[in-house]
Amino acid sequence: MTDVSSAPQAASDAMATTGAGQDMNGASAASAPAAASAPGAPSAPAVPSNGKKPWETLPVTVKVNGVSHGPMDVPAGLMMIDFLHETLGLTGSRLGCGQGICHACVVIVDHADGGCETVRTCITGANYFDGKTVRTVEGHAARDADGKLTLAPIQQAFLDHFSFQCGYCTPGFVNAATVLIEGLKRNPVARADLEAAITAGLNDQICRCTGYVRYYEAVRDVILKTPGCIKDAK
Repeated sequence: MTDVSSAPQAASDAMATTGAGQDMNGASAASAPAAASAPGAPSAPAVPSNGKKPWETLPVTVKVNGVSHGPMDVPAGLMMIDFLHETLGLTGSRLGCGQGICHACVVIVDHADGGCETVRTCITGANYFDGKTVRTVEGHAARDADGKLTLAPIQQAFLDHFSFQCGYCTPGFVNAATVLIEGLKRNPVARADLEAAITAGLNDQICRCTGYVRYYEAVRDVILKTPGCIKDAK
């Protein structure tokens, strides 16, 4: 039986044996590795997924809206949104959240098989687009020989439906809707499945002015007027 005078020592021995000893802040030996990441501790610079240091350069050649650019040396850590804005002077793509969440920054990447997809430019390095064909929001409208501008059907529909307020998210919606419509031309859906297809196609786009209903209405209108998007359309 342990007497009262030896109890503190016994407890101390037990804690040492089990590794349960902690300081007044609750820190234990097991938490020592976390100290390296504590505020104020030096940390290694982030390395882009290409394995290069952010200040190193990589050659990039990319076709944007039908125009080829490069080859040119681009910093490995440069995001595509900055490349578009600062190097190519294409400022229509919007930098929103900077974390790949709001999708205001998306551009269209066209594939050799005729398919296409949206890619977030705020979290994707410019070097990823090397050798790729890209469309930005500036590439949808067309000008005739006299310089008259004609908007793409989806752009005109967004205007007709008063789909946006501030318009900051609109370039992303234009590109996402374009990918959706072009995908439906290749793989049409039944009329009964159209609402679900629109929801899936625009689901990632965030509109802080809550213009979703009018965006969806505009996209539905264009799809119903575009031949080949609906299986059972007469």
